[in-house]
Amino acid sequence: MKRILGRTLVVALILTATSFNSKAQCDTIAKVCAKHIIAQFISDGQQYRSLLLNPDETAEFKTTFFGETVYRIAACSGLTDGNLIFNVYDQERNIIFTNKDVKNAPYWDFKVKSTVDVVIEAKLDPANSGSGCAVLLIGFKQSKK
Repeated sequence: MKRILGRTLVVALILTATSFNSKAQCDTIAKVCAKHIIAQFISDGQQYRSLLLNPDETAEFKTTFFGETVYRIAACSGLTDGNLIFNVYDQERNIIFTNKDVKNAPYWDFKVKSTVDVVIEAKLDPANSGSGCAVLLIGFKQSKK
């Protein structure tokens, strides 16, 4: 009985330590990614995060972009740029943008004419996997009318 309880405690401690390490790693990546949300953009206040264990996994984030607004999506995994592939889809799953077409650019600026709900998918680049922690940040600025 003591042996089973001891093993359970050891496993629990390992899982807790791994969880804290993953959170710290994601915090570091979020700070690296934040350099792309420059002064002209206001953060939406969210950090979209997902742990991706291999390049076959895909993280999915849902958000709404409001009309007449300029946005910037910044996407990072690891301590260098270009490790994360992200795609933006409209409600009908039509692709609006993929950074894969621009060498996995770490950010994209765009203007929305009318309000739209989107799905943003992110996955590790199999050729340059990064850390496994995917972080997306979204900033916005009001367009001048």
